[in-house]
Amino acid sequence: MDLEYNTERGKLNLSEYGRNIQKMINHAIAEPNREKRNLIARSIIAVMGQLNPHLRDITDFNHKLWDHLFIISDFKLDVDSPYPKPSKETLTQLPEKIQYPRKDIKYIHYGKNIELMLEKASNMEAGPERDSLIEIIANLMKKFYVSFNRENVTDEIILEQLDKLTSGKIKPKNIQLIHIQDFTNRPNTGSSGKKKKSGSKQSGSKSQNKKY
Repeated sequence: MDLEYNTERGKLNLSEYGRNIQKMINHAIAEPNREKRNLIARSIIAVMGQLNPHLRDITDFNHKLWDHLFIISDFKLDVDSPYPKPSKETLTQLPEKIQYPRKDIKYIHYGKNIELMLEKASNMEAGPERDSLIEIIANLMKKFYVSFNRENVTDEIILEQLDKLTSGKIKPKNIQLIHIQDFTNRPNTGSSGKKKKSGSKQSGSKSQNKKY
């Protein structure tokens, strides 16, 4: 018996369509008559759509199927497509390298976002909205400081570093920061979200013993 193994078969360009679609497209490539080739291509597109009904929710469903048709054919299929034929160079071209922004961060435990928020706040007009935003940022700074350093911190340190981060543009006054225990202490709750009562089961058993 002559058995055909996958290692002896040609490579599938898009494995989700299977080998039968690959064979149908190879047959279309070998067809010398252009009209018949166009007819075969449209029939293959219909089958590809049935095999992947989830693609129907995608915008330009038919356009994507035609692109897949040319990709599977390794761009060798010459047919009249209702859409521009994609080029192999466009699909294989590597994207442009994105340069990672290299900016110095004064305090690593606060990160860049805190600095951006402070810059935004410093450019706002004086008023309750600006004061409220500064207080929120200051509490965030305190929370990040505690998470990073794992040590006690005073409000004076936070406000001093806030002043340095803004180069003196923000001088907060009368700000009451959240106490450090509010960041670290959490009540011991059960699965229902209520505090567990220690010894409730034991006290219940004692009351039953007294009854009998």
